[in-house]
Amino acid sequence: MPSTIRTFIALELPPAVISLLAKVQEYLKSKRLRAKWVRPENIHLTLKFLGNIDPGDTDKIGGAMMDAVDDAAVFQLVAEGLGVFPGIKRPRVIWVGLRGQIQLLFALQRALEENLAALGFKKDKRPFKGHLTLGRFKQTVDPNTIRQIIGEYENLYSEAFTARRIILFKSDLKPTGAVYSQLQQAVLE
Repeated sequence: MPSTIRTFIALELPPAVISLLAKVQEYLKSKRLRAKWVRPENIHLTLKFLGNIDPGDTDKIGGAMMDAVDDAAVFQLVAEGLGVFPGIKRPRVIWVGLRGQIQLLFALQRALEENLAALGFKKDKRPFKGHLTLGRFKQTVDPNTIRQIIGEYENLYSEAFTARRIILFKSDLKPTGAVYSQLQQAVLE
């Protein structure tokens, strides 16, 4: 067994949303944007990237997840529009945004962050920005091209989907891309 495992906590997306995001990726690829594209089945909403952890800590993390969902109810989200990080002049990541019951998403993420901090995991320095990563650019992209594409997708909306559980995933990095496996889950009620 490895001494550490690479992990993160996320919400899974329903098949209809993944299908929509795959179509957006295909269009972006047709525009010859050179990026490392996230495999559609791997697109998720990251709540907390933990990095390399001791495999023995998964039960403690599962407990922190259960405590975080204790006061949380299921909530609705919609995938909406395109954006880039860190900015239009030097984009590194292209993503789809979210709308809906965002305040409940942020409350869940804050509770999770606090519970994990109590276990010794460092809090993120950057504020949480819920998004769905489509790809990471390998080289500089013309800002005008990005502006045009973002404009073309300003009316992109998925069907509403319900966040029902958070999952601790193990991420195995392979030459063909990351392979995710579920380690723990906590169900919202």
